[in-house]
Amino acid sequence: MNESKASVYAARFDRVLDHIEQHLDEPLGVEQLCQLANFSRFHFHRQFADYIGITVARYILLLRFRQAAYRLAFDHSAKIIDIALDAGFETPESFTRAFGKTFGQTPSAFRKAPDWDAWHAVYRFRLPERNTIVQVDIVDFETTRIAVKEHRGPTEKLNHAVGEFIAWRKESGLSPKDSHRTFGIAYDNPDTTPPAEFRFDIAGEIKTEVPANAQGIVMKTIPGGRCAKVRHYGSHSRIGESIYPLYRQWLPSSGAELRDFPLYFHYLNLLPETSEADLVTDIYLPLK
Repeated sequence: MNESKASVYAARFDRVLDHIEQHLDEPLGVEQLCQLANFSRFHFHRQFADYIGITVARYILLLRFRQAAYRLAFDHSAKIIDIALDAGFETPESFTRAFGKTFGQTPSAFRKAPDWDAWHAVYRFRLPERNTIVQVDIVDFETTRIAVKEHRGPTEKLNHAVGEFIAWRKESGLSPKDSHRTFGIAYDNPDTTPPAEFRFDIAGEIKTEVPANAQGIVMKTIPGGRCAKVRHYGSHSRIGESIYPLYRQWLPSSGAELRDFPLYFHYLNLLPETSEADLVTDIYLPLK
């Protein structure tokens, strides 16, 4: 398959994947998905499995489970029966069986002590990088004090730090998510950094000092200055598709020089109350 035909084929699958992500709370029939990209219904299951590495039914189930897992871990006010129904299951019992079979933990056990390592292992299927056209704006970012939970180690452990930061935020009341911005600071590229050396900060805007706390939250500052800003729409797991064009295409042609501060994210809305398809994240690349 030559490059142009391959890109057309990939674009057809992108339409299918985008539709699935944006309509997870609705019935998703194979006939409908085939029509979106003009695929033969007879061959679609084989084509999808060859392209992604799992069946279309499994892919849809895992995306629904991912949203359910975030709600279980990060929103303890959500009832398991409601999470089950929202994931497309008719009863909490069928949800519990399927969830346990997939992740090795019941929903209740996952809520109490999520095994994120086992959870991440389930999501190691092929997900081809999509071609993303980004709009780059040059902005001035004001110096911002932040409360930070530092993560050091494999990305599979990152959600542990997220959970601790959320717990501190709720307990302290010092950085309420509805009135204070939420950030992520990416010191390293997970694709090129040894897992044990990967660094990432989960942060919330703060107006006061941060007292000693059980979660190990510390104070830092995002320095003010010029930045290239790109807005990313959709899952945080695909944010690289908006970052790579910034580095590979815009930066070399812009003549801009980078400042000595890492790339960072401003999360305009958050999981689990926002579905992955509706997430909006501003990416900031600090410039001299």
